[in-house]
Parts: sequence; structure tokens; C-alpha cells
Amino acid sequence: MKRSPIRVDAVLVQAVIAGALSFAHLHDLAAAAGQTGWKAWAYPVSVDLLLVAAWRRLRTLRAAGASARSAWTWFTVALAASLGANVATAGLLDLGDVPDWLRILVAGWPALAFLGGTLLVHTPPTAGQPTTVTDTAEPPVESVIDRDDAVELEPELDPTPALPAVEPESVPEPSPVSPAVPVPPALVAHAQKLADDHESRTGSPIDTDTLRARLGVPPVMADAIAAQLA
Repeated sequence: MKRSPIRVDAVLVQAVIAGALSFAHLHDLAAAAGQTGWKAWAYPVSVDLLLVAAWRRLRTLRAAGASARSAWTWFTVALAASLGANVATAGLLDLGDVPDWLRILVAGWPALAFLGGTLLVHTPPTAGQPTTVTDTAEPPVESVIDRDDAVELEPELDPTPALPAVEPESVPEPSPVSPAVPVPPALVAHAQKLADDHESRTGSPIDTDTLRARLGVPPVMADAIAAQLA
């Protein structure tokens, strides 16, 4: 049986090399700032974990259509810490005599990283702001029926003059039907989470008025979302 040759991914190799160099720079900077022993090795792990956690949270929020300001903030903080360590160890600073402000930043990083990780994990997507539909235009609430498309029924005349004319049967006019309201899948998924949370807290399904108030959408769109959740 012929075995396929092992292919080396250049991008993966480059990522490993870059990660190892960044890891070493963070370790050297932490050790120079007075964090010796295992503590100097923990700093690179903390910075990289915050960077990865912020990126994953950013992708999750963008997929749900929610605001990603918090994730962007912590991603920038972790990226600045990693990039700053790489630049600082390039000879711009004397690692034998690290300035006091850098020692303060390195010593305060664990508390900052713990705060960022906690906020990324435990902050709900809609905390502090109502959920609004921004990506799609709000559909019209009222529908207008084109009267030119209505079919007019004309009575048929009997060709025999001796017989009385046959009155046509009355046909009920079609009732106007509201057009289907397009609802983004991300908004439906968010509404399903709100409905599940409401039912778990109250023991009863969420009604349309409560759903509309929680989502901040027009009544027509709230009815469409409730119909999809039923």
C-alpha cells in the first residue's frame, strides 16, 4: 500500500515560529521586570490566551449581529501587550535596568487579564444596550393593494331575448394579505434565546408583546418572529 507523502504547511510553520518568538520575548520582558521563575513563563500564556479569547468572542458577536466593542477593546489590549514586548526586547530598552513604569505595567497585567477574561465570558451580548436591527431595512408596516390588478367580474348575458337575464353569482372580494416580513436568521436565533430564558424563569411561553419589547422591533416583525418560534 502506497503511503501519501507528508506535506508541510508553510503557514502553520510560520505561525509556530512567530508564536515561539513572541512567547520568548514576553518571557524575557517579564523576567527583566522582576517576575522570575515560573511567573515569567506564565505571562506569555496569559497574553496569548486573552488574545485568543477576545478573537473568538469577537467572531461570536459578529455572527449574532451584536455589538463587538468590548471584544475589540480586549483584543487590542492583548495585541498591544504582545507587540510591545516584541518591540521592547529589540534593543530599545535596557533589560538590565527596566524603568519603573514598565515594572508597574508588568506587575498589574494579571489583574487586567483576569478582568478582561471575566468580562468576555460572562457579559451577555446585549448588556447595556437594546437589540436593534441595523443590517436590514425595516419592512413597511402597511401594505397597499394595487386596484388595477383586481379582477372585475362582468355578468354574462343570455343570447335568448325571451329568457330573463341570469344574474351572476356574487364572488367575495379577496381579503388583503399582509406580505411576509423578512426576518434575519440571527434575530430569530436571538429571539429563541430570549424565549427560552423567559420560559425557564417564569414557566410560561413568552408572549408577543413581551418579545417585541425585549427586541425593540415593530409589531409586524414581532408577529413574524413569534410565528417562527411557535
